[in-house]
Amino acid sequence: MIFLYAFLVGGGICVIGQIMMDVFKLTPAHVVATFVVLGAALDVFGIYDRLIDFAGAGATVPITSFGHSLLHGAMSEGHDHGYLGIAMGIFKLTSAGITSAILFGFIIALIFKPKG
Repeated sequence: MIFLYAFLVGGGICVIGQIMMDVFKLTPAHVVATFVVLGAALDVFGIYDRLIDFAGAGATVPITSFGHSLLHGAMSEGHDHGYLGIAMGIFKLTSAGITSAILFGFIIALIFKPKG
């Protein structure tokens, strides 16, 4: 049943993003920024943690989870280390994702030639 919940929640997030681009004519950058802020906002109220418990990978794979991770790390390290911990916490939970995005983007840019 967890696979069905993951599919429905992850697919629902993608449907919302597609509606934002088709109906409201937002660019992909606007949708990504909106989802990151939405993930962080849902983490403030503790809703995103419950969504992760319910849907598993359906809630941790989309970009909304990045906003959740940014705020979650900043809050936990900020509580332990003060203002410096806020900056440390942001990168503690998201460093693997940021590094892999840069590395794979670089590799793909070397392999393929962009058009336009």
